[in-house]
Amino acid sequence: MNEHTARRPAASARLRPVDLARLAGISTQQIRNYEEAGVLPPAPRTESGYRTFDDVHRRALLAYRALAKGYGPVTATEIMRTVHADDIPGALALVDAAHAALHEERVSLRAASEALEALAREARAEKARAEKAGAEKAGAGSAGAEKPRRFPRPGPGPGPDLRIGEVAALLGVRTSALRVWESAGLLTPRRERGTAYRHYSPADVRDARLVHTLRRSHYPLHQIRPVLEDLHRTGGSEALHESIAARRAALTERTTAMLAGAGHLHAYLTHRHQ
Repeated sequence: MNEHTARRPAASARLRPVDLARLAGISTQQIRNYEEAGVLPPAPRTESGYRTFDDVHRRALLAYRALAKGYGPVTATEIMRTVHADDIPGALALVDAAHAALHEERVSLRAASEALEALAREARAEKARAEKAGAEKAGAGSAGAEKPRRFPRPGPGPGPDLRIGEVAALLGVRTSALRVWESAGLLTPRRERGTAYRHYSPADVRDARLVHTLRRSHYPLHQIRPVLEDLHRTGGSEALHESIAARRAALTERTTAMLAGAGHLHAYLTHRHQ
């Protein structure tokens, strides 16, 4: 029996902190913290100073616990606190903002998928051009016994190298971000002998653009590295598909939890205004 299937007390029945704590599987101190934070409506006190709760508090607790699963404890607390301040439009605005943020994550995820697929196509095309050029050179007899070249990091074509400040300006990021990505092994710009200045080739710029796209989609650095390595190695996108599939599944799970939480909130608001 869980917090949603536990036997419901009569609407007028008094509940002790321990009763609510058992309902939710938490400590009595956490119940007191919820009341002090505004997650629960103010609890009347007995002459001895003990808090007493009722069915309204039980409903508030269930609504908060359901909201926290989808919206997170911080946003759920803000929603319930705003409800108990009798600012229903404000509480609903918080709900709307959370759903809007989730939508932005989906849009960003789709944009990352499209951008990376485009990069993968470019990488495959560049690899094909390089192989064709090598075959033509060998056919002309100029290659001799030269060892075949490898193209682990296909670039967008010949072009001037850029300095770190130029790349940062191009992407709209700080130079410190580029240094962090380099420290994580995502970028490997050439260093100028003597000055140690960084020189970003067209391929380096492409990698930086790719990393920037993924970071905006909230990918952690350790998930970006296999995507880059996979693209460098074969021009494929297997790691990308796996990562995107995992994030889509997580978004779907969170959306479902948010819908459930919103349903509990609606039931609580309806009960409060009866």
